[in-house]
Amino acid sequence: QVQLVETGGGLVQAGGSLRLSCAASGSIFNIRAMGWYRQAPGKQRELVAGITNGDNTNYADSVKGRFTISRDNAKVYLQMNSLKPEDTAVYYCSADPISFTLGKYWGQGTQVTVSS
Repeated sequence: QVQLVETGGGLVQAGGSLRLSCAASGSIFNIRAMGWYRQAPGKQRELVAGITNGDNTNYADSVKGRFTISRDNAKVYLQMNSLKPEDTAVYYCSADPISFTLGKYWGQGTQVTVSS
């Protein structure tokens, strides 16, 4: 089992920045990819950014050029700049033995609210 704990959410004005962190623990030796997802009220959960053990990254079109995903051992980060009200959502960290599009393990989520 893998446990994921997210921190760093909060309230920020449009144009501001936030940095989310996710710490993984447990059986992390079999994790090959990690990602950040988000879910806004009334919407489906969507992939925001993913990163593999080889540091290959992928971003949703809506966040390209504004968000940056990175990892450091058992932690993954999401630097969010130029935030927009439409970025408001609960952000979830995920981890998977195969791909960040699969998401076998999930954190509890952290709220990000961007005011206009």
